Amino acid sequence: MTAKIIDGKAFAITVRAKVADHVARLKEEHNLTPGLAVILVGQDPASQVYVRNKHKATLEVGMNSFEYKLPIDVSEQELYALIDKLNEDPQVHGILCQFPVPEHLSETDIVARISPAKDVDGLHVINAGLLATGQRAMVSCTPLGCLMLLRDHYGSLSGKTAVVVGRSNLVGKPLAQLLLRDSCTVTIAHSRTKDIEAVCRAADIVIAAIGRPEMITSDWIKDGATVIDVGINRIAAPEKGAGKMKLVGDVDFASVSPKAGAITPVPGGVGPMTIACLLANTLTACSRANGLPEPVGLSA
Repeated sequence: MTAKIIDGKAFAITVRAKVADHVARLKEEHNLTPGLAVILVGQDPASQVYVRNKHKATLEVGMNSFEYKLPIDVSEQELYALIDKLNEDPQVHGILCQFPVPEHLSETDIVARISPAKDVDGLHVINAGLLATGQRAMVSCTPLGCLMLLRDHYGSLSGKTAVVVGRSNLVGKPLAQLLLRDSCTVTIAHSRTKDIEAVCRAADIVIAAIGRPEMITSDWIKDGATVIDVGINRIAAPEKGAGKMKLVGDVDFASVSPKAGAITPVPGGVGPMTIACLLANTLTACSRANGLPEPVGLSA
């Protein structure tokens, strides 16, 4: 058996095209342009790259992009004043602050300051609560991307057994809630789970979101299972030369792919879906703010 490769990069291109089509329709039919505001505090190199990519992607689908680059020593008061201003701005439908932020700022407090309706990262406790109780919520981008890939692969997820390995607020918990809403039987496994390998072997779907490189090997996976690898880990690659690095997931792709029925690669699997879903969330937020139907297939 050789697993089908779930091509997140190709699927993300499809999602972006759908978003661009809906944005064009909003402009033509309602004179509306969705707007995404991104706040960057300091000059962390990785964060600068992420913000630049989000800005480029936002413009490519026809949305307005608002960038705010703040000094590393910005005060809480100044940052919160900006967020309050963006919360009230009708041209801004999505707000995110690029994390991590400097130590004198609280990520939890920043998220709490953003209006839940504009929380396109899906991190606000109100959105977490709405999701947990089956109500309409803004959903974290990475879990939403995983759900889209699974729906595309299976059609219906009803009756599938799924194990989410990892219990983070960013991925593990919201993804479990999304799978429950699609009528999966869901288990969240973590570092204290007894006989975790056997728990995973019983699942039709295994989602790895633990942040430990290549932890999940073939003996964790039953024949034909679908494996979604959320992990992005940079490790040494001596085969490429001294000091060289490579990206790997939380799944040992080489051992698992011959046994699984389908699997996402790293890179090129879940990663590209994150920005695509950020754009989809911004479009959804704009539609909701203006009492318009949500775009089909682009939300949870």
